Amino acid sequence: MTPSDDAHVKPGGADASARGIHPTIADAVKRLTEAGARDEGLGRETAPRRVLGLPLRGRIAREGRVWRLGVVLLSREGELFATGDTLRAHAEVRRGYTAESARERASRSAAARRGGFAEGETVNVGWERIDLARPEGGLVRVHGGVPQVRWNPRDAQAWVGLAPYLNDRIELLLAPHGS
Repeated sequence: MTPSDDAHVKPGGADASARGIHPTIADAVKRLTEAGARDEGLGRETAPRRVLGLPLRGRIAREGRVWRLGVVLLSREGELFATGDTLRAHAEVRRGYTAESARERASRSAAARRGGFAEGETVNVGWERIDLARPEGGLVRVHGGVPQVRWNPRDAQAWVGLAPYLNDRIELLLAPHGS
């Protein structure tokens, strides 16, 4: 067996997605779609452009819609993303801020609004697409033939089964508020 031949048997190898990840994701998408679950915007920050030598303000371009399920975002197409930052789109207004971080957050919220997100809409930015064909163990892996997710990205030992994790997160998303 050559090194390239055994890639299909390694955890995280090319066939890892065939060992339960895609059916688990497809089931989650079906449940969320049928329930009409609340989704959120997926955006990508774009670099400010220049027109006639003058700088334009940056914006956050729409990339799609996702469901936030804890440490992962799930699209209707079955793509999985590692979460990044979350913000709400707001029109730009002049305010005095005592903290530079508050000024930056307001600037990013205005960039989302300029990118076409509705006022007050939740937008996810700074996310990373997870390659389900090769889950290398960053946030998703196949261990002992079981798809797993690291529910706490700061803890290298915080692995749980992907299916039970998604089920719990879907139940939380679908639960009536205040229950």
